[in-house]
Amino acid sequence: MHNTTTDEGLKRVVGVPGLALAIINGIIGAGIFALPAIVGIAMGAFGLFSYIFCSIMLAAIMLCYAEIGSRVTTSGGSYAYVEAAFGNFAGYIINWLYFFGWSILGSAALMNVIADSIAIIFPSFANPLVRVVFFFVLIGFMILINVRGAKQGIVLVKAITIIKLLPLLGIIIFGFSKIKAVNLHLEHIPSLKTFGDTALILFFAFAGFETTLGVSGEFKNPKRTVPLGIFVGGIVVLIVYMLLQTVTQGVLGTAIATFKDAPLAAVAEKIVGHAGATILLITAAISCFGGVSADIMATPRVLFAGANDGLFPKFLGKVHPKFATPHVAVTIYGLLIFIFSVSGGFKQLAILASAAILIVYLAVILATIKLRTKKQDIGEKTFKIPGGLAIPFIGIASIIWLLTSLSKWEILSTIIFITVICIIYFFMKKFKKRENILAT
Repeated sequence: MHNTTTDEGLKRVVGVPGLALAIINGIIGAGIFALPAIVGIAMGAFGLFSYIFCSIMLAAIMLCYAEIGSRVTTSGGSYAYVEAAFGNFAGYIINWLYFFGWSILGSAALMNVIADSIAIIFPSFANPLVRVVFFFVLIGFMILINVRGAKQGIVLVKAITIIKLLPLLGIIIFGFSKIKAVNLHLEHIPSLKTFGDTALILFFAFAGFETTLGVSGEFKNPKRTVPLGIFVGGIVVLIVYMLLQTVTQGVLGTAIATFKDAPLAAVAEKIVGHAGATILLITAAISCFGGVSADIMATPRVLFAGANDGLFPKFLGKVHPKFATPHVAVTIYGLLIFIFSVSGGFKQLAILASAAILIVYLAVILATIKLRTKKQDIGEKTFKIPGGLAIPFIGIASIIWLLTSLSKWEILSTIIFITVICIIYFFMKKFKKRENILAT
């Protein structure tokens, strides 16, 4: 199938393999290198069941994304889906929650994890000035790659995903021979509160698949690519996570608490010695680099889509005359990540990220239900979740349950943030209306 150019001026170059690998890369980030210890300490061998439980919750959300993503094929991902169902105001709120509350702060945090991981091997990276130069060069490289085109961005993401997965697969393959059956014995059933707290952590370990959908305007045959790419990527992530948890719990057992900061590095050291721990530290850095790369590739498309709809400044909607990419949005977004990476101010706002992504997911599920009532064009084929509203309701119930686990401060912070967004929206709308009146 030949590449086509959309009405937005973008090229459709991303297929099922590219989307699936980008989803795997987006989900399997820095968290997996500490996650097995967090789950093992709280749940013991019972932690494997929490993976299954959380995968069911996430599957419901992913299926909703698959359905609405096959129907709404313009750029913007979550924003485009919500805007299509509920209009500009709802889309504006979701765009800000995702763009700032989740993406910028998350990527800035990953940049610091990269520097921290390298600093263990090369102490000079603990120097603030060295970190600033390092962040500037690394983010500048990612901006350059993604300005040249989504195809180049996907190639980089594919390469990083493969490099990242190889050491993890090595732990799974060679770690099984080190497993002790006694370490996988179910000693006790954890309390409901413990289970809920662990589920919340696991849920966010799976979050990130939606980032790549921001490039939805550049998917080849999106009605096939979106559901199939999400399905393949999701299944691979679940299998990798469960196998890593089994190996880590089986090898370390109760000693897992001793290695709570780097459990996979501890397993690697038991398999191949000190070199194994070093390899895993490097892998953690590469993993974070891949996560930020995918974010700089996808999230600027959300700004691009918002600019085309008049919700963000018009210059963010510019398309590069040669590369046909939203180069201004990519550059500005990368610079914002750089600013928060070096300032450290993002840590004070990081508390918003947990609530922000849950609200985004909830809005997308509701948008999926809403768009089901909209008549489709004759001959238009889209993916539809089987079972009526059962799966969307599972997703809604799961999100509401997780939201109740948030602290009062997290809830208050989120409400304040959304209130500020609403004020800005209505102020901009009023200003734009006055501008139109003056123009006439």
